[in-house]
Amino acid sequence: MYDKKNLSKFSRLGELAPEAFKAFVAFDEAVVKYGVVPLKYKELIAFGVALTTQCPYCIDIHTTKAKKAGATEQELAEATLIAAALRAGGAMTHGTHSLE
Repeated sequence: MYDKKNLSKFSRLGELAPEAFKAFVAFDEAVVKYGVVPLKYKELIAFGVALTTQCPYCIDIHTTKAKKAGATEQELAEATLIAAALRAGGAMTHGTHSLE
């Protein structure tokens, strides 16, 4: 299912739903461009979320962007383990719903 060539179709969404697409792109750019959190940390957050949502496109994109922003492999490894812990923690806490 994952094929990087599919990203070439991204602009087609803009053709089919131009106003919503423009709003999405503007929002996506604004959350990275503005604010007090440095770009490297924003990309590490995006990378961790991408791991949690398990989107291979986002993992690839935000790995590249995080490295470009100065993230090291050690920082990516730690972000990976944070994402893994949070995902496991979600399973653990949701598991309490099965207990009497």
